[in-house]
Amino acid sequence: MSDTQRTVFQALELTKTYPMGDVLVHALRGVDLELYAGEFVVILGASGSGKSTLLNILGGLDVPSSGSVRFEDHELTGASETQLTQYRREHVGFVFQFYNLVAGLTALENVRLVTDIAENPMTPEEALDLVGLSNRQSFYPAQLSGGEQQRVAIARAISKRPDVLLCDEPTGALDVKTGAIVLEAIARINRDLGTLVVVITHNAAISAMANRVVYLSDGQIAQIKINSQVARASELVW
Repeated sequence: MSDTQRTVFQALELTKTYPMGDVLVHALRGVDLELYAGEFVVILGASGSGKSTLLNILGGLDVPSSGSVRFEDHELTGASETQLTQYRREHVGFVFQFYNLVAGLTALENVRLVTDIAENPMTPEEALDLVGLSNRQSFYPAQLSGGEQQRVAIARAISKRPDVLLCDEPTGALDVKTGAIVLEAIARINRDLGTLVVVITHNAAISAMANRVVYLSDGQIAQIKINSQVARASELVW
């Protein structure tokens, strides 16, 4: 088996339900999914399709109501909060729509928040260089554009050398030009480090960058598409 086909995540019959008053909301309805090392995967769906719920379960931020999810040799289903915290710390990098940077720290210091506690991190300088921000190390968030702030957040997420980078609408708060720059930074992490990247979005244009596109609808996988040719961010038709 090639490394690109090494299974990183295996989800079987995942369901997630939430009580809302007298109504039971079904966020996921029996999802089966495998994700492989080195992939760039886009999970595409409208608001309420279950994509954020699925990403949160993969990242150990939430647990399924039923079914199972495994990360390599780690069974996440039934893991304690302490075990999930360790899993997130050691294996997962998160990028969210909003940057969550500390306003009083420079770009370098924001990244160092992670590298100081990680077991085998790259240097903050290396992480910022990977996202094209070597010349912004001493800048504070208020001195950076939205796209630059998001790239600092990406640098912070990948500085601990995670096995997987989970991105929740990473361009949702950005204009098209800035979003393309951020997406190219994410794609570079995938290409240069071989990190499994999972991006959830409602923007169909981004799916052209993925090796595989998982279409979610009403908590179920409607379709999985393999892209024979993968576009760069600059080639996207928004």
